[in-house]
Amino acid sequence: MLYLHDVWVNWFEGEENSYNVCHFHEWRKDDGVELLDQVPLLKIDSVLFDYIENDLSELPQQLLDDIYQKAFLRKNHERIQLDYCFVVTDGTGVLAVDTIGYNIPIRKSRLIPRQEQLVYEMIENHDSKQYHFHKETDKKVFHILSPEPSLMAGLTRKERQLKQLLFMALDQLQSSDNEAEVRYWFTEWCPEKYSDIQEMCVKEAWECLFEETKSGWSKKHEYFCENLIKGQPFFEKLWEMEHGPKVN
Repeated sequence: MLYLHDVWVNWFEGEENSYNVCHFHEWRKDDGVELLDQVPLLKIDSVLFDYIENDLSELPQQLLDDIYQKAFLRKNHERIQLDYCFVVTDGTGVLAVDTIGYNIPIRKSRLIPRQEQLVYEMIENHDSKQYHFHKETDKKVFHILSPEPSLMAGLTRKERQLKQLLFMALDQLQSSDNEAEVRYWFTEWCPEKYSDIQEMCVKEAWECLFEETKSGWSKKHEYFCENLIKGQPFFEKLWEMEHGPKVN
């Protein structure tokens, strides 16, 4: 088995979409970066790599058996054994995974560029290891709280976080089923459509608002999001984590 040593990881926990597992250039000073003293490296096929990268489903048991207790975390000069921690690559992408003892990829991290390059060099002359796994559905279902990658493409880490906050607030707005409130916020977004909005039922107004706001990210999105979440402590806290305390 191949092993990597002295690997810096920045774990993103519970992420089922790869766009939320940030690449090295988006790591932040206050991220909890850890050092893996040793971690097994597996070359797998692209289908399984995509399954691990973009899902939180059960990992192949044989894969878990192969890497069991072969990784070590270095912390305060201690060497701590990890049950199921490994690095996988399909030759195109690289991902570190720690299941924290479970059988699903709970924590995921990118590698720093130098170590990514080392991975590609190490596996160049190795065949992919085949693992049998059961994929429950052929096509992953995206929704407002798990947006499709195209809606996040080209955005920075901060923009992705704020956009997901906006979607959370819009989801809450939808569940309120308050016609006057939905019309109000749609009018805030598109004041020029005021007359049309007044004729819409709550369902139509919300769906049109979502369609209007779901693509891209701009200062208009940011301002709208800031106003939409005012007075909601949980959402305001998420805003402050990305933007500093600006909501009054």
